[in-house]
Amino acid sequence: METDFGSLSLLYDCHKKYRHTHSLYKVRKQTKQGLSFGPDDLHEALHFPLLAFNNFIALPAFSNYFLSPWISRIFFVSPKISHSLRRLHSLSEFGSSSNGVTGIPLKTLGKTRFVVKRRDASIVAKLRKVKKHEYPWAADPDPNVKGGVLTHLSHFKPLKEKQKPVTLEFERPLIDLERKIVDVRKMANETGLDFSDQIISLETKYQQVLKELYLHLTPIQRVNIARHPNRPTFLDHVFNITDKFVELHGDRAGYDDPAVVTGIGTIDGRRYMFIGQQKGRNTKENIQRNFGMPTPHGYRKALRMMYYADHHGFPIVTFIDTPGAYADLKSEELGQGEAIAHNLRTMFGLKVPIVSIVIGEGGSGGALAIGCANKLLMLENAVFYVASPEACAAILWKSAKASPKAAEKLRITAPELCKLQICDGIIPEPPGGAHAGPAWTSQQIKAAINENMDELMAMDTEELLKHRTHKFRKLGGFQEGVPIDPKKKVNMKKKEQTILRTSNAELEGEIEKVKQQILKAKESSTKPPESALKNMVEKLKKEVYHEYSEAIKSLGLKDRLEMLREEVSKVNSRDQTMNPVLMDKIEKLKHELNQSLSAAPNYTILKHKLDMLKDLSTAKSQSKAVTMKQEVNMKFNEIMGRPEISEKLEALEAEVQKSGSSSFVDLDQGLKDKILNLKREVELEMISAIESLSLNVEAVTSNAKPTSLSIFKDKVDSLNEGINKKIQDVVNSSELKNMIELLKLETAKPADIRSKSKIEALEQEIKQRLSEAISSSELKEKHEELKAEISEAIQSSAGANGSLQRETKHAEPKLEMNFA
Repeated sequence: METDFGSLSLLYDCHKKYRHTHSLYKVRKQTKQGLSFGPDDLHEALHFPLLAFNNFIALPAFSNYFLSPWISRIFFVSPKISHSLRRLHSLSEFGSSSNGVTGIPLKTLGKTRFVVKRRDASIVAKLRKVKKHEYPWAADPDPNVKGGVLTHLSHFKPLKEKQKPVTLEFERPLIDLERKIVDVRKMANETGLDFSDQIISLETKYQQVLKELYLHLTPIQRVNIARHPNRPTFLDHVFNITDKFVELHGDRAGYDDPAVVTGIGTIDGRRYMFIGQQKGRNTKENIQRNFGMPTPHGYRKALRMMYYADHHGFPIVTFIDTPGAYADLKSEELGQGEAIAHNLRTMFGLKVPIVSIVIGEGGSGGALAIGCANKLLMLENAVFYVASPEACAAILWKSAKASPKAAEKLRITAPELCKLQICDGIIPEPPGGAHAGPAWTSQQIKAAINENMDELMAMDTEELLKHRTHKFRKLGGFQEGVPIDPKKKVNMKKKEQTILRTSNAELEGEIEKVKQQILKAKESSTKPPESALKNMVEKLKKEVYHEYSEAIKSLGLKDRLEMLREEVSKVNSRDQTMNPVLMDKIEKLKHELNQSLSAAPNYTILKHKLDMLKDLSTAKSQSKAVTMKQEVNMKFNEIMGRPEISEKLEALEAEVQKSGSSSFVDLDQGLKDKILNLKREVELEMISAIESLSLNVEAVTSNAKPTSLSIFKDKVDSLNEGINKKIQDVVNSSELKNMIELLKLETAKPADIRSKSKIEALEQEIKQRLSEAISSSELKEKHEELKAEISEAIQSSAGANGSLQRETKHAEPKLEMNFA
């Protein structure tokens, strides 16, 4: 095939003029070398020149070229280039000449249809008017503008209107002072009086309040400052700190994401590649910039510029200011995750220094995609997080209202991240935030860039790569064998222990075995098997707890129970009394659980295990009673086995036998006193021994016959009934009931977290309330009367009905009341 080199050369010149050179250069090179080129090459060569001409169309004389058999075959076979060939052939027929090129303005063509018939095929070309592209280049550009004349190419221009001031919630105290200052100045202007002292005083106070507010900011307040609508953006800082800056566009895949801005600039004669996420300064710009949320095209544009900087040896400075990558359906289809992952991998292999600066909020992987740097710096009020406080609160506490708590727990502020060694430095902001002094903040950023770049530029390539890798490898490090801080351990999730469920038959066998051991110990008067009994009770408790958990889960009450546990733990951590509302919630949950427990799938198993636990607890109490009885008998034998007690007892027995008396009444008074004194001594020793066993002595023995005090039985029962009724009325009152429930909850806690002071305070309060209740005059009078009657009866019958015989002894309770 013969190729018209003159026509191709002319088209190549047109391409060169309009910067579309690659495709025609390829065709021209192939034709000169005698190589053939296919339909794709021809389509690429012929299609883009037509798009490059905006106001005028200039075409070579391609009449013979288009009518060649080879082109005809391509035209009818290849649908990919049919559209370009139709337009080009129609226009060439309309305005071509053999000597050169003739031009026809687009306005002249209008909507005229051209039809050329060839080989029974019609070619139709329809031209439509398109909107003229608005270029940022000014009509009269200023060559001396800051940043160089190429600055006019940027779409980022100064705002025509000043941004409206926005006051954050915690800055409300400053509004009153601002109004007072304005009022005083207005009064000074209207009256002509000198109020300079008052104005200076108010301004000084304003600065003090402002400084105080910004010295004690909470994490959620810093989040609000980072999101402030008037906060300086990436391009604001870049134009403030660079001597020259030119913006570079496109990801070379047909897209240019406005949320990511890239460009080359110089600072103090050193050239840098700047990459940043750009938010808008007003609603219109925010919509255009997609509120600073990049799409995959933006990350691919940033990746292209990173390769460009790495190739030419430009240090890279990235500015992070995004709530996160744009997560719509289209972005996911275009590979949002892949684009971020590609950037992460590539940044670790770049051989130039990288400094990242968080100027606002850095959200999740969208921020990290341009944040894998040797140095990560943050403005004082910037935040850097894996999830926003609102999202974290919605996940953990089911409400976005818990965002202040979430912001505190996430540790997303610059000081906290410096402690965690995620952030390498904090760039100060003026009081009031970066929006209060954008130029000053920009100069601080410039100084930080120069300082850190000087340090990184001194490293060789290998050291630079190791430095970057080590920065991220050391994050989240841990040490083994180091004791955990108790404060941190409280907030750690407890390890879930897997309970190996035991069959009912095995449990019954083990319980029966323990019961047999208790019976043998009781018969042989030996110590019961306490360790085996205790282990069995603990095992059964775990089994019952597991069954209860399964029942609660199956009944759908698990979430409510967890929420109540959190509320109770908060109250206990603050050492406060239980809220009545919380007590009502607990009571309602208990009532609902008791009502619906029988409907649980494992209710039968749960009930059987509860019965076994009850039986074993009864056996444990009996075993404890047997043990206590044995210990009391041992103490009694020890007391009676003492030499001084034995000698006195033998001497008294000898005197009684010598006197020949058969009853206590027949003894002389001196011998009676000796016997009573020895009895009191033994009783006192026995009381001390019993108290040493952590037991309370509630009754003493008496030698009186049962019939001597039987007449007082009804009166004592009546008094006890009155006392019990009074106590029951007090206990049923809501206030004391809540205190008793709180005491039960507190004593049910493990020993390591139980508050002894709180338990003692509650016990003392309950005792005082009960004592006040039963100290009524009516009960007190009845008690005094009964006490006097009993004392008189005892004194009158002390010697008349006494006996030394053992079978006449019986225990009579001693009535003791404490009226505080």
